[in-house]
Amino acid sequence: MKLFLVGYMGCGKSSLGRKIARRAEMRFVDMDSVIEEREGASVSDIFRYEGEEYFRGKERELIEEVALSVDDVVVSTGGGVPTWQDNMSRMNEIGVVVYLRRTAERIASRLSPHGRQKRPKLRGLNDEELVRFMRENMAEREPFYSQARYCIDCDNLSDEELIEKIVSILK
Repeated sequence: MKLFLVGYMGCGKSSLGRKIARRAEMRFVDMDSVIEEREGASVSDIFRYEGEEYFRGKERELIEEVALSVDDVVVSTGGGVPTWQDNMSRMNEIGVVVYLRRTAERIASRLSPHGRQKRPKLRGLNDEELVRFMRENMAEREPFYSQARYCIDCDNLSDEELIEKIVSILK
């Protein structure tokens, strides 16, 4: 079984993915972390020095690695993965895709100052600008995210409820 978690940056894909993998006794892959480790650079530096096209190519290579893997795996995708080429249809072919949907306000309240700093598009935005930027960006991405087999509205669920819900999908 291959589970792909998609959704906007800061929606909880990595933190929930780790917990789901542990609970379901599956391997966990955080795409951004794997790419950073392999490239020896942060995502923002890869974007800056190699460009978005290069970075998106690395994400696609990882999707294909997961496709060839025999492991049961939970994959936390980067927020932009679903918007690139045919990544959503490919992930849907390979396994189960779950969209973790949250409002811009909720994500903004979850983001720590460090979380904002490590995301180049969010640096320097005040709270109001952050929510406005996220609303617009999320609206552009929604048509891609909503292609997931399962869309879960997360704002009113605890992490434990989300984990239970997703683990039950795996069964």
